[in-house]
Amino acid sequence: MQLLDGKALSDLIKSQIKEKVSQRVIDGKKQPHLAAILVGNDGGSETYVGSKIRSCEEIGYKSTLLRFEDTITEAELLDQIKKVNANSDIDGLIVQLPLPKHISVEKVIESTDPEKDVDGFHPVNIGRMVQGLPCFLPATPNGIMKILEHYKIDTAGKECVVIGRSDIVGTPVSILMSRNTNPGNATVTLCHSKTKNLKEHVLNADIIISATGKPNSVTADMVKDGAVVIDVGTTRVPDASKKNGFRLSGDVDFVNVSPKCSYITPVPGGVGPMTIASLMLNTLQAASNKD
Repeated sequence: MQLLDGKALSDLIKSQIKEKVSQRVIDGKKQPHLAAILVGNDGGSETYVGSKIRSCEEIGYKSTLLRFEDTITEAELLDQIKKVNANSDIDGLIVQLPLPKHISVEKVIESTDPEKDVDGFHPVNIGRMVQGLPCFLPATPNGIMKILEHYKIDTAGKECVVIGRSDIVGTPVSILMSRNTNPGNATVTLCHSKTKNLKEHVLNADIIISATGKPNSVTADMVKDGAVVIDVGTTRVPDASKKNGFRLSGDVDFVNVSPKCSYITPVPGGVGPMTIASLMLNTLQAASNKD
């Protein structure tokens, strides 16, 4: 069993980006500039946005964090997004999810300029992804593809089961894995809450990508020997032994599943850091598109 070390790969990618940014500045080009919108005080969102802003500092990006109370109206938030869209110095915009229930995620995503949509959520970018055209790929699915590419994991013709059909991870990664690319060219089954005989589907998989947010829901009896397991889950579970009172748990029962795998991502330190690395790559591309 080999660990797929997303943290180490993310650090490598960020160091490569840092060199490119330094060269951009030497060449008289603008620093990439990422803006993040954070609504409310969700602990997980605070952590994620904080790590994105720190990554910007590490690699030489400018960053702007726009914070709003969860009482902000939908119209007010959309107005703030319009202002970012109109700001020519800002290359990329992310709106941290989840949002308060009174705000439509779809309206927020659709109001973001597709050319600044470095999360890769806008229908224009999703549509271009489906057609294999240049676009901003969704950050987490692209991070998964980068892991498979870096570790030279053969995906062509393999049986790949994706568990979870969210617009953010499950659905786009199922599309990327089925495309005529490397990595890709897999035979993909997309499982979800209405799937019957889930265990039978997963047992048939050479590659398992789980993105449900249900801790330890992928158990050893669901995984065949030699499978590649990508665990996207990062759920906070109570843990009195930790200073902050919780620990991060993946979808996969790591202790019992990992001995059966050829490769597996840890949680934390697997897919999470690669999501941020992908976001940084998209932001660099957004800035380069203006050159």
